[in-house]
Amino acid sequence: MQPSTKKRNDGMASLITVRREKGKIWSHIRQKWLNETPEESVRQEFLCVLVSEYGFSLDQMDEELEVTGRGSGHARADFVIWRTAKDKTDSKNPLIIVECKSDNVTIKPDDYGQGDNYSRLAGARFFVTHNSRETKFWRVVHEKMPKSLEEISNVPHADASNKEIEELLSKLKVFKEEEFADLLHQCHNVIRNREKLDPAAAFDEIAKILFVKVFVERELRAKRQRKNLFNVDFLDDQIGKNPLNTLFGQTKEAYEDDKIFEPDEEIRLRPATGREIVKLLERYNLSDTSEDIKGIAFERFLGRTFRGEIGQFFTPRTIVEFMIRMIEPKEGEIICDPASGSGGFLIRFFEIVREQILADADAEYQAFKAKLETKKLSEVKKAEALREKFTEIQAMLAQRKRGSRLWALANRCIYGTDANDRMARTSKMNMIMHGDGHAGVHHHDGFLNVNGIFEGRFDIILTNPPFGASVEPSDVVHESDMTTDRAAEKRYTEDYGDLYTDALARVRAAVNKPIASLFELPKGEKSKIKTEILFIERCLTLLKPGGRLGIVLPEGIFNNPSLAYVREFCENRAFIRAVVSLPQETFSSSGASVKASLLFLQKFTDDEQADFDAKNAEARAEIEANHVDEIAAETQRLEEAIAAAKDERDAEQRKVLQKELKDYQKRMADLIAMETRALLKALFPYLIFLYEAEKVGITATGDADQNELIPSDNLPPDIEKSCLDLYREYRRNPKAFLLAGAE
Repeated sequence: MQPSTKKRNDGMASLITVRREKGKIWSHIRQKWLNETPEESVRQEFLCVLVSEYGFSLDQMDEELEVTGRGSGHARADFVIWRTAKDKTDSKNPLIIVECKSDNVTIKPDDYGQGDNYSRLAGARFFVTHNSRETKFWRVVHEKMPKSLEEISNVPHADASNKEIEELLSKLKVFKEEEFADLLHQCHNVIRNREKLDPAAAFDEIAKILFVKVFVERELRAKRQRKNLFNVDFLDDQIGKNPLNTLFGQTKEAYEDDKIFEPDEEIRLRPATGREIVKLLERYNLSDTSEDIKGIAFERFLGRTFRGEIGQFFTPRTIVEFMIRMIEPKEGEIICDPASGSGGFLIRFFEIVREQILADADAEYQAFKAKLETKKLSEVKKAEALREKFTEIQAMLAQRKRGSRLWALANRCIYGTDANDRMARTSKMNMIMHGDGHAGVHHHDGFLNVNGIFEGRFDIILTNPPFGASVEPSDVVHESDMTTDRAAEKRYTEDYGDLYTDALARVRAAVNKPIASLFELPKGEKSKIKTEILFIERCLTLLKPGGRLGIVLPEGIFNNPSLAYVREFCENRAFIRAVVSLPQETFSSSGASVKASLLFLQKFTDDEQADFDAKNAEARAEIEANHVDEIAAETQRLEEAIAAAKDERDAEQRKVLQKELKDYQKRMADLIAMETRALLKALFPYLIFLYEAEKVGITATGDADQNELIPSDNLPPDIEKSCLDLYREYRRNPKAFLLAGAE
């Protein structure tokens, strides 16, 4: 669809397009050529959107308008939009204020506050913050203090009625998230009712159509087609009896390397049903809808649809947020979730590190801009230098450009596996909805090495493994577990050499052997072991020295005497940084009733491990020395008594003495181990942060609740500092924190 034609100030109809010429860019409103800085480019491109998509005419807008009346050049709004041209002429209050930022700027709350301030001064009811990465819409709450920010779903078009304007003012963004989640649920019901599919199968079909919609819209947007995206009209224009399946085939081809769908897989819906789903979804342009809205809505839909079925695969968003904030990820770090479920931890890692990268790029650009201002250059030369710097920074941010910072984040830093085929596919879909990073996620047993997932490789492990199930001796490594993509195997072999080939060799050597045989913690080949126990060992082995682990575990791991060996296994390899106990109902909305805690570990570095091992040996030697004489004397007494009982008449007595010796040796071994552990803690001392939470942001029914885990305006009234705040204080000065707690 071509951009609309609008009336210019001179009354002539004109097509609004961006005009560039020799380092200059044309301002349609000011009717003059301007130096093309990155900021100016964003502004003039958004003007075309305001005209061609929102329908505003040039004569009802102004640009770079002073809104304070104080003559300050820092108090100018990028665009001021009036309801009509006459309102502008009559100097009435405008309807909308627009603030633009350059593309490599991460729009921050301070920028929202600036727009809010301009809008209040001008008397506008709406304001917009925009760059090509994101556009946010806000209502100006004149009845409240400044910075009472309330995000809404959109701003009015030029022909909006008073009623439509009032509706937009009342439509907070959260309603859009709920609306989209409700819409997905409605699609799910349509498929179940029309096609008689079970909930999981119906979900699979929705996932396929969402995949097609995301793919088609991205392709069309890449071709600069902002309108007429994936909708019923577009579908009807396609060739063939079942155009949706034709488009699905193209989508599968585009994602072929990711192995998301089987080669022969199709959308298994009648064309009329598929068309109805497209019709329901067409109101959302998923390319323009923010990743946060799409992601939250998708997660709500998943939780509502699968509660009690595969609900255990979903970690509440508040828990994900807390755990990743405790871990504090940074650019360049590599994360893995070996039981990735819906991908919540991997998605949030991607979002947080992307924010860091964009903020760093912004700081680099702003520093360059400030330095440029100190140089004696013409405005033309400054604009040229800014464009060059901007292009250089953008090249390092382009997510689709191999080797860029965002490409590396999405393609080299995020890994996950899930043994459930549907969940592996869902996590990929969920990550695409949030902005991507799905390429490292596999449908694979989390206990086994695959592609980029092998021992000693990760800076961060965040996971919520399945509870309660057991790995049986009959659960063996199959030949099919060794199937891997040849191109991926070649790449990882080139990248990691012997580390990777040795990792795969270990699993290949275990084919037809019990999976548990790959681990240290199982007590015997013929015994079964809880999956959560194996996941603890798996996570620690996946970590690099110094790597960090955050894991959700049932509380029995922490307090069951029979599992002391598991706790010691952790203590022998890592610092226990924190244990946070969660309320019973935390996972109730996901269909799980277990009371859980969060365990945070940091694996020893090589030097720390050597120090620990040395002190462990020292402690054991000291304790054994304390008991050596006693043990020798008692052992000698019992052995002599056994030797003396030679006669057949003394056979029963000999058995009693032999049992007494065996029991004594075991009792002393246990005593030495206990005393060694106690002395070791004195030789290798450190404090552990412990916290018992009562409110974690989610009720038993899945509704929002007060949250004491992270800083927010939603803390319970009796809580002054969040758990995260307290933990950070503790990490800065553990001893002072301990003394303060004792007072």
